[in-house]
Amino acid sequence: MNFVWSWPVIAFYIIALLTLCCGVIMLSVRKVIYMALTIGGVFIGASALYFLLGADFVGVAQILIYAGAITILIMFAIMLTNHEATEPGFKWSPKNIAAAIGSVLLAVVLLLAIRSTAWPTATTSQTALDGGNSNPMAIGLVMFKGYAIPFELVSILLIVALVGAVILAKERKEDE
Repeated sequence: MNFVWSWPVIAFYIIALLTLCCGVIMLSVRKVIYMALTIGGVFIGASALYFLLGADFVGVAQILIYAGAITILIMFAIMLTNHEATEPGFKWSPKNIAAAIGSVLLAVVLLLAIRSTAWPTATTSQTALDGGNSNPMAIGLVMFKGYAIPFELVSILLIVALVGAVILAKERKEDE
């Protein structure tokens, strides 16, 4: 296999490594506030990958919706609920060891599968069929014609979750 190093390939590996590091850190920290911050890093890394792929609209939407709104919503939920200041330390148990071994084996299998797959390359006819710069218009038409109700249901679900977090936090403060 003939592999050419170019700046998009190098940028992809750097962004993928940083996104993966944020995901691993999110799973390894014990404080929920740090988890929320690192998931924001994962969202920003995913948006950088979208920008690298040329999907500017999806990258901006990723930043606005996930890195912005969802991360802030998670932060509000954390701040409004009562969490203990001290958390127990990490201890290796048989379940944790099995999960670590399973994760490493899964990573090896996925890496081997990715490396052995012959990935098709995009041709100019495919990009011409995509509509060039009309990508946001096509996404908008599909989202608001075919998926208008699920889109609105997700917004209602997020509002209900925020109101529920406020009610739970208010009840705990009244009990104290």
